[in-house]
Parts: sequence; C-alpha cells; structure tokens
Amino acid sequence: MSNVKLAVIFYSMGGTNFQLAKWAEEGAREAGADVKVLKVEELAPESIIERNEAWKSTVEATKDVPVATSDDIEWADAIIFSVPTRFGNVPSQMKQFLDIQGGLWANGKTINKVVSAMTSAQNPHGGQEATLLSLYTSMMHWGAIIAAPGYTDPVLFGAGGNPYGTSVTVDQNGKMVDDVEGAVKHQAKRTVTVAEWVKNGNQ
Repeated sequence: MSNVKLAVIFYSMGGTNFQLAKWAEEGAREAGADVKVLKVEELAPESIIERNEAWKSTVEATKDVPVATSDDIEWADAIIFSVPTRFGNVPSQMKQFLDIQGGLWANGKTINKVVSAMTSAQNPHGGQEATLLSLYTSMMHWGAIIAAPGYTDPVLFGAGGNPYGTSVTVDQNGKMVDDVEGAVKHQAKRTVTVAEWVKNGNQ
C-alpha cells in the first residue's frame, strides 16, 4: 500500500504556526507519510505587514513555501491545519482558503479526508479551543474524519492537555510559553495512523 499523503496547511503571522507545521511534518515523516507543508495566501496589505517586524520576518522566512491549492486538498489523504486564533475563529486568510473549496466539496473530493488542527494565541483562554472547534465545524461539512488527539498520550498533558488539538500560548515577545513539540509530533503521527486505517478500509 502506498504511503499516506499528508498536507500540513498553515497560516502564520509571527512564526509560531509555521514552527508547529514544521514539527507536524517531522512527526508525520517519522510515521512514514509523504508530506507537503503549504501556506495559505496572505490577504493583508503589504503596507500593514511592513509596519510589523515579526510579521515581515515571517513572510520572508516562508517565502519559498508553496501556496496551498485545491489540487493539494485533492492529493492529500490527510490534512493538518495550523492557524492562530482570531477572536475565537480562524484567520480570514485560512477562512478564504476553506471557502473557495466549494468545487471540490460539490464533487465529493473532501469526503473522508482525515483532518486535525493546531492553534496558538497570546492567552491560554484567548479562543484556542473555539478556533479548533470552528475549523472542525467546516470539516464536518466536508464529510471529513476528525482525528483529534484527545488524551491518547501522556505528552499531551505537559502541553496544556487540549483534547481538540495542540494549542500553545505565545508571550508578548512571540515566544511559546509551553513545550508543545512532543504533542504536535504525537498529533501528527496519530493523524497519519487514522488516515492509514481509512486508506486500508477503502482499498
């Protein structure tokens, strides 16, 4: 059987969610998946980005990362989303990417994709769980299979114990407060494992 094909799709303004995406890539590759790390298109005006050093440096650091397309969704057996929270929801950049997949959805191309998600915010209760649940609501409409981490490994407790997906708090200097690398890699491996089950079942 061919390897699970995983798309790790992120939006990152300060670099946190790009780092989470890279850890997910590492974990998934360790589990034997073929992985693409992809970003969604930036919608903010360049004039705004230029005024924010962290944002500007993230744009520069991710300039060679391919922009996700509908073809990538169709290619993937599984998808891990990595997004910051915006008022308890996904950023507009990720929302637009999801919203323009209507053609794929209408043709049944999103059915049985195995999905999982990660997020970050500046406060532990800054909408992290709500953001993941908002994204998963869209995934239910897609007919996707949600592979949340739950409490499937003790590593999750050291990372804040969010059963919906790894979430991390970021301080005023843009540094992660929690050590979530192990939780991200576990979540990625679990996503790949569930995708293997689904893929085997569909053979």
